[in-house]
Amino acid sequence: MSEKSELRRSVEDSRRKRRTTILVIAGVAVVALVAGIIGVVRTLSGEEAADDGRLAITIAAGEDNEYHDTIAEVAAEKGLDVTWQNLDDWVLPNTEVAAGTLDANSFQHILFLSNFNVENGEDLQPVFSTIMSRWGIFSPRLDSTEEIEPGSAIGIPDDPSNGGRALFILQDAGLIELDPEAGAYPDTDDIIDNPRDLSFTEITATTIPQQFDDPSLAAVVVGIHYFDPSQNIEIEDALYLDDPDAESSLPYVNVVATRADNLDNPAWDILEEAYDDPRVIEAIEEEFFGTTMRVHVPAETLRETLAELQEEAQQNQGA
Repeated sequence: MSEKSELRRSVEDSRRKRRTTILVIAGVAVVALVAGIIGVVRTLSGEEAADDGRLAITIAAGEDNEYHDTIAEVAAEKGLDVTWQNLDDWVLPNTEVAAGTLDANSFQHILFLSNFNVENGEDLQPVFSTIMSRWGIFSPRLDSTEEIEPGSAIGIPDDPSNGGRALFILQDAGLIELDPEAGAYPDTDDIIDNPRDLSFTEITATTIPQQFDDPSLAAVVVGIHYFDPSQNIEIEDALYLDDPDAESSLPYVNVVATRADNLDNPAWDILEEAYDDPRVIEAIEEEFFGTTMRVHVPAETLRETLAELQEEAQQNQGA
């Protein structure tokens, strides 16, 4: 057994306890949790600071990640006190920031943020890019995409955001071709060329790993971080891996997001410096075993991409 596999097995129990649904668009109201947040969160508008002159911010996250502790430690050394508020929900991190209860959040990619803004009439904006989870095509039996036989079934996520991402990956891998007019949320109806006559089984993204060994599926398309550590699926096991530098990957870059009127908060520069600290980079590597990487996309590019995605979402609403 490799050293990496031993490490993966050793953290399996703790990872299971804090693994939560990620990258799935949901709308679960957690009233009691909101009440708790309102009672404990200190809000900073960019003008407030701690009594000793230090800056302080509270950031919502979608799950409890250990590398967040490292970010807080590094930021504290630089004069910024960071409090992480972990919310087991995919709406609250945005609604609480929009309401001013929290200063920012760090849990979502730009595509998810664009959808929230359009559906709720908000204007949350990306501050800077953080990480990107690697996605790919995985199979328990095949060694390459060339081995995927005609007529095979491929498992893909059933929600618009993740399902579209899976189809883009299949296109990049040369297995299908999508209509260029499909936009950011293509579905199987947008496939204009399918030379192997593949079929697609839509599955909730978080349950795809549990159906990984289903003999009816030749392969699945999903983020590697969805797999449980006990499955010993590593990034090298992908038949095809996405390219984080590709233009098609921009919508899936995760960001720190805040209100448009809070973009000038001096805390953001310190926070971004903390994300780039070697100790944080190492913590991200250890947390995700190389399945998630720190990425750097200019803030202007992030905001331009967000605007484009929002325009498309608005057009789709009016269609």
